[in-house]
Amino acid sequence: MPLSEYIINDIKPLKVTNKIGDAQHLFNQLTYSHIPIQKDNVYIGCISETDAHCFDSDKLISDHLYTLEGFFVRRSTLWLDVLEAFAQKDTNIMPVLGDNNEYLGYYELNDIIAMFNQTPFFSEPGGILIVEKGYNDYAFSEVCQIVESNNGKLLGAFISKVESDMVQITLKIGSSGLNEIIQSFRRYSYNIISGHEEDTFIQNLKDRSDYLNKYLNL
Repeated sequence: MPLSEYIINDIKPLKVTNKIGDAQHLFNQLTYSHIPIQKDNVYIGCISETDAHCFDSDKLISDHLYTLEGFFVRRSTLWLDVLEAFAQKDTNIMPVLGDNNEYLGYYELNDIIAMFNQTPFFSEPGGILIVEKGYNDYAFSEVCQIVESNNGKLLGAFISKVESDMVQITLKIGSSGLNEIIQSFRRYSYNIISGHEEDTFIQNLKDRSDYLNKYLNL
């Protein structure tokens, strides 16, 4: 289904001539974090639930235009970029504008997440692997080469964490035998943050440690 099919128009934007109380009433009825606002039938931003409940209900929205958040996406925006916009703006509603800046409606966060869940990254069987390496040392081409050289099929990969000079990469690998892939990542100096149950490296170390402890206790 095209992303544009998810555009919703159940809630019409409020106008700057509406009272703050109108926004408060809508927020009390809905679970949205923001409500779109229009001026002269042109979208100018969203008012947040937090801000709306801080203001006098008898005041006009036009009295508080400085609080509006002007985020939106285009009808042509790709779904992954739409998901990124949701995350950056910390909202569960995203206004959609056409090529001529006309207001078309909005996306709901749950609908976009549902699309993400339908991608092979989630829907196809496989294992999740999280690896870590220095920010200046990793390369996606190397990550793909490690997986594919061990007969693995890479179903998806993304940067899941950046902290100081380290990067964590989350991989979805369509392979039932991930142990060889994990060992290859270690040979290429990647740290294994979260592996697969078939990862025998740690188990082998544990077995050897247990054997050594028994030997020393004889």
